[in-house]
Amino acid sequence: MDGTLSQRHLLGLQHYTAADIGLILDTASSFREVLERPIKKVPTLRGITVVNLFFENSTRTRISFEMAEKRLSCDTVNFSSSTSSTQKGETLRDTAANIEAMKIDAVVMRHSCPGSPGFLADCLDSIIINAGDGAHEHPTQALLDLMSIRSKHPGGFKDLRVTLAGDILHSRVALSNIYALRTLGAKVQVCGPATLIPRAIGELGVTVFHRIEEAIENSDVLNVLRIQKERHTAHHFPSVREYHDRYGVTLERLKTHAPNGITIMHPGPINRGVEISSEVADSEYSAILDQVTNGVAVRMAVLYLLLGAETVKGENA
Repeated sequence: MDGTLSQRHLLGLQHYTAADIGLILDTASSFREVLERPIKKVPTLRGITVVNLFFENSTRTRISFEMAEKRLSCDTVNFSSSTSSTQKGETLRDTAANIEAMKIDAVVMRHSCPGSPGFLADCLDSIIINAGDGAHEHPTQALLDLMSIRSKHPGGFKDLRVTLAGDILHSRVALSNIYALRTLGAKVQVCGPATLIPRAIGELGVTVFHRIEEAIENSDVLNVLRIQKERHTAHHFPSVREYHDRYGVTLERLKTHAPNGITIMHPGPINRGVEISSEVADSEYSAILDQVTNGVAVRMAVLYLLLGAETVKGENA
């Protein structure tokens, strides 16, 4: 696992090169092998302290990061905003500065405000890893999506047709995926109601579909995104039932419009019977649980490449 990233932090994927992404995916593949061993732990980052600074609720991402940190033998500290001094009026900068004064090495941060990890990177000396900032980016989710796609389509990303379907407007997964897939040469498409697709998304070089049948027919991979009701401030479709009728990914639609097969992905959590049916989620088309396992391997790779390289530089200074 040789090589270093061109970026000091992982704030998003807009400025990550194809070489950076390839290095992360190759490193993650090595760590995926570690996860298959009887003893799923390596001493690679022993002595490194990582703080998981989560200002939003999270189950999957937080556990995945914690698992990755423990597999690399990091010391891990978890921060919960509901019991922190931010509830007493302390600023984000002061909270983070106080935590850093306890001699930590990295912060994994989730926050509802877009750009918060970048703000923290300007304030602290620690490595910052974005675990999701509002509806902006979720870079490690996109990287684990890429790893899952690569395992299903080993021929590479060049001209691979990948469609993000669903609530593009409120998704932080969509933008990271678009940046990374475009960098790797994939044909990126989005599908959903006009009310859930940003008007200027064509400027990112993606094709827009408004019929799920058309998207299925023209895709090798369909990454189905959750309807993020908690972020909606207006009605974007008449009802959940009507949304499922028009945009739900069902077994019948896949058999009719993708007779030669298609890879179905979902970043979770799944709304069964809304954006995807149970039959599809549990079918041979689905790579959803593979995505979850790859998530631990990708986060191990990101931590290793950002913190392992940093440690080596420090030892050689």
